[in-house]
Amino acid sequence: MRIHLRKLFVSGGVLAIAALAAAGCGSSGSGGSGPTIALLLPENQTPRYEAADKPDFEAAVSKACSDCSVIYSNAEGKITDQQSQAESALTQGADVLVVDAVDATSAAAIVTKANAQNVPVVSYDRLILKAPVDYYVSFDNEQVGRLQGQSLAAKLKQMGKPTGPIVQINGDPADPNAALFAKGAESAFSATGVQVAKKYDTPGWLSSNAQNEMQQAITALGNNGFAGVYGANDDMAGGAIAAMKSVGVNPGDRPSTGQDATVAGIQRILAGEQYMTVYKAVEPEASAAAQLAVALAQGKKADPVKIAKSLGNGGKSETTNNGSTDVPSIIFTPVAVTKDNVKSTVIADGYDTPAQVCTGPYKADCKKAGISG
Repeated sequence: MRIHLRKLFVSGGVLAIAALAAAGCGSSGSGGSGPTIALLLPENQTPRYEAADKPDFEAAVSKACSDCSVIYSNAEGKITDQQSQAESALTQGADVLVVDAVDATSAAAIVTKANAQNVPVVSYDRLILKAPVDYYVSFDNEQVGRLQGQSLAAKLKQMGKPTGPIVQINGDPADPNAALFAKGAESAFSATGVQVAKKYDTPGWLSSNAQNEMQQAITALGNNGFAGVYGANDDMAGGAIAAMKSVGVNPGDRPSTGQDATVAGIQRILAGEQYMTVYKAVEPEASAAAQLAVALAQGKKADPVKIAKSLGNGGKSETTNNGSTDVPSIIFTPVAVTKDNVKSTVIADGYDTPAQVCTGPYKADCKKAGISG
């Protein structure tokens, strides 16, 4: 473990501790006598971060390093909060930063500060741009978009509306993954002839913003002016579905895509309101990041090839250019999920459980899908 000379600078420590309190950071994890790893997540609107990424990462760190500690922070969608949280983690003696950036470009400043103190950075889920990060762990994000686009195109063809048109509701323009999702989806639309009537970027990945965008689209196109909806994730789909319902459009007749296999998204799929989602198994992703971080914190050489192979889920070791360097990466494979394979994917893996999904009015939908709550 490194000796942190910066701890001697009391004024900087006081400032960072104040920022830590203001930004709502928290420490967790086992041990305490060994290396310290900081996990910085971007927001809490998307359920996966608090429900899956955080506990899965902490469990993987504990398994790989019994005396390691984890400093955890969630920026709640605020760029400045994440930068303050990173500074606080450095002041507390973090040996490694694992950063899922609120803004991929602004996060380069976090990497610069960490590098100045000889602290390596693992870019998690979202690629930090134009900065010398040490590793990158994520999914094949263009493939996520392709799965969404191909699934929607196939459903539209089945419904006798092969060209759509559709409304395209993308994610946050500050998130580089959103652009990759859109790129993958648009390649599928181009290949199949699906037309996009209206397109939106959705700040903050907020469902309320997606609902407003869909309402604008319906106002412009009319209730019958679109055949389906590309939603970049389940929150985008949920917002679009709420907008459709508000004007009397049956969402079951207008297939929509999603991502993240949230409980709400799976419930909508089982109920016939949302057509599909994309399942990204967070546990291997978080475990890969944790194993890389532990190796770096212990001053050891990480082996991305070995880690990827050990975790399965289509994981592969490659490099990803972030505009500054070719970053050693571990990339996992996403899976398209419709009502037909909910049980054999997200339920079988325990990502969403019957107890979570099969509640209230969804008990009957679960029963029809062969899922017992």
